[in-house]
Amino acid sequence: MPKTELAGYRMLDGRLNLQLFAQDKTEPPTPKRRRDARKKGQVAKSHDLGTALVLLIAFPVLYALIAYMGEQMAAFTYWTYTEALPLQEWSERTIQALGVQSVLQVAKVALPVAAVGMLAGFVAQLVQVGFLVTAEPIKPKPERLNPIAGLKRIFSKRAAFELVKAVLKTAVIAWICYTLLRRYLPLFPHLALLHPAEAVRMVGDAARWLGVYAGVLLLVLGAGDYAFQRFEHVKSLRMSKQELKEELKETEGDPHLRSRLRQRQREIATRRMIHDVPKADVVVTNPTHIAVAIQYDAARMDAPVVVAKGAGTVAERIKEVAREHDVAIVENQPLARALFDTVPVGSEIPADLYQAVAEVLAFVYRLQGRTL
Repeated sequence: MPKTELAGYRMLDGRLNLQLFAQDKTEPPTPKRRRDARKKGQVAKSHDLGTALVLLIAFPVLYALIAYMGEQMAAFTYWTYTEALPLQEWSERTIQALGVQSVLQVAKVALPVAAVGMLAGFVAQLVQVGFLVTAEPIKPKPERLNPIAGLKRIFSKRAAFELVKAVLKTAVIAWICYTLLRRYLPLFPHLALLHPAEAVRMVGDAARWLGVYAGVLLLVLGAGDYAFQRFEHVKSLRMSKQELKEELKETEGDPHLRSRLRQRQREIATRRMIHDVPKADVVVTNPTHIAVAIQYDAARMDAPVVVAKGAGTVAERIKEVAREHDVAIVENQPLARALFDTVPVGSEIPADLYQAVAEVLAFVYRLQGRTL
């Protein structure tokens, strides 16, 4: 069998093999596919946005607390060298106690800034992906050990983008550091002549602006990174037409089974409807294609009700049952069409058809010697 290639698709005897089109992932992901990916931890997010938010919040907080932190560390140092060390008899127990006090003091100083940084990172996570807890990303997967797949990831478009982004971030942060250091460098030799609190304030001021500038620029880079990650994420979730069919089968069942089920439901509804035809007062026809059975009981109904209707074979069956039970059949093509098109089975007729239906019922009642 001769074979040729056309635009990447195989030709069989000059005919395009349409089976291959079904494998193209050209369809947007369905909500179910998005939910399944999210459960596996596959979401679009940028680590740079989290880092930027931490820098923009944590460094100003650090600057605001730097005086308090300096006072605490100075007081602890003074206590250590004037009270704790001279009065202690050195032993393993006293050294451990002094070490515990040192750790507690550092924690007391560092915890506020650390807590703010953790909160900023948590907020960045919520803003990007919402609340999500899953262990799927850390589960061991044998396919991750495949060296060929690893090489593909290394030389992929994503890896190239990450490399460019890392180089750009490094250049930006280096430029920020150079700019700030050039501004503060002439002041650094004089730090030894300043009061410790003033020296700490100056260093803290430099650190604050370093964090703010780096945070703003990382925020800009992170916004672009997030847009790219979101585009790549949606692209990776695209589906082929065959995958859409398989998902439809999983969620809604086999199409053939659904068709048979709908047919069965129609048959049951038709039988129930035909069962109500003997209760009707009249069947209105057009005369061959449509039949509508109407019932009216003045004692318990506000208006006549359509108890059955149908077209084609169903209409013939309605008329057949009507004849078997001596239900009047009246030909009125406009009324039959209007009732068939506008009134569901079991519903009262609308007000604009009262007059026409009343005339038909009056005609039937006269024939039967009844009154409307």
